[in-house]
Amino acid sequence: MLIVHVHVHVKPEFVEEFRQATIENARASVQEPGIARFDVMQLEDDATQFMLTEIYRTPEAVAAHKQTAHYAKWRDAVEPMMAEPRQRAQYKAVFPDPQSW
Repeated sequence: MLIVHVHVHVKPEFVEEFRQATIENARASVQEPGIARFDVMQLEDDATQFMLTEIYRTPEAVAAHKQTAHYAKWRDAVEPMMAEPRQRAQYKAVFPDPQSW
């Protein structure tokens, strides 16, 4: 399992548009066989801050996800909505045992 956290700071005037585009991408992403989970979260006290948590079954699934039409559509649509470049951090699962998923 590979876990990716993507932090996105959105321009205030684009919050709702970003939210909808990201939900659409997430709905398509969870249909991919290599994705175990895809969460979209919005900071409770700052609506311009989002975090995506993407859980991939294999490292190859990350590359496969980036080749999908829905990812490309999302990436191109939300780029101008961002107040700054998105930040990405990659983790590995420790507990619970990823084999139990």
